Amino acid sequence: MKYTIKDFNIDFPDDNACLDYVFDKNYGKDFECLECHKTGFYRVSDRKCYACAWCSYQIHPLAHTIFHKSSTSLKTWFHAIFLMSTSKNGVAAKEIQRQTGVTYKTAWRMQRQIRMLMKPGNDPLRGTVEIDDTYIGGKRPGKRGRGAEGKTPVFGMVERQGEVKANVVDNLKIRTVKPIISESIEKKSEIFTDEFLSYQNIKNYDYDHDVVKHRIKQYVKGNVHTNTIEGFWSQLKRSIHGTYHSVSPQHLQLYVDEFAYRYNHRKSETPLFYLLMNRVV
Repeated sequence: MKYTIKDFNIDFPDDNACLDYVFDKNYGKDFECLECHKTGFYRVSDRKCYACAWCSYQIHPLAHTIFHKSSTSLKTWFHAIFLMSTSKNGVAAKEIQRQTGVTYKTAWRMQRQIRMLMKPGNDPLRGTVEIDDTYIGGKRPGKRGRGAEGKTPVFGMVERQGEVKANVVDNLKIRTVKPIISESIEKKSEIFTDEFLSYQNIKNYDYDHDVVKHRIKQYVKGNVHTNTIEGFWSQLKRSIHGTYHSVSPQHLQLYVDEFAYRYNHRKSETPLFYLLMNRVV
C-alpha cells in the first residue's frame, strides 16, 4: 500500500493532529483516569498534555517517546519519519534539513532517534538461511574483499522469503560469528554459505550445511547459493555510497538496522510510516 505526501498532509496537517494521534495510540478514547477512574480527557490549551474532565489529572503523551523534551515541532518529527520510511535508498540529514527547515545538527539527531526505532527483533531465523559477510568503507587502495584495510566487516544472515539479520563485527573469526549464528538461527535449520574458513564447522553447531565455492567460480549448486544475502549487501552498499557517501564505524550498525528493517517489512500491507509510528508510541 502506497502512502504519499498528500496522504500524510491530510492525516497530519499540524502539530495538534500529531499530538492527538500520539494520545489516541497511547491511551485511546476509553482510557480510565488513574486518579478518579472515569473516562474523558480534554487537551490543555498551549500545552502538550491532556487533563481528566472530572478531576483534572494530567497526562503527557510524549513522555517516554523520541519526542520527549524536544523543541522541534511534532509535524516536523512526523515529516522526518515519513521521509525515512518512504525512501528505498535512505534519506540524508541534509535532505531532511532542506525539506523541514531545521538545522543540520537537529536533522542528524532526529535521524539517529528514528533509526533506533528500527532495531531488529529477537525471533530466530529458520528453514533455509543464507550466511555471508561484506565490508563497508568505500573504495580504497590495496586488497579488496575479506581482509581489506580500513573497512568495517558486517556479518549477515537471511531466511529465504523471510527476514534478514546483520551485525557490524570487529572481525569474521570463528569465535566471533559462532555465537551470532547460534543466537540468531534455529537449530536444525539448513544453512548455505561460501567456502570461507569461519563457516566450515557450521555442521558442528547442529545445523545442516552446504557450500558454494566462489573460489572456483561456483555461484549456484542446485538450490544452494548465497544470492539473496548478496542482493541485500548490494542494496545496502549502493544506498550508503549514493545517499550518505560514508558512514563511520561507530554509527554503522544503526544504518544497517535501518536497511534491514526496510527489507524485513517489504511485504507489509501497512505503510512503513505507520509501522514506525507504532514503535514510537
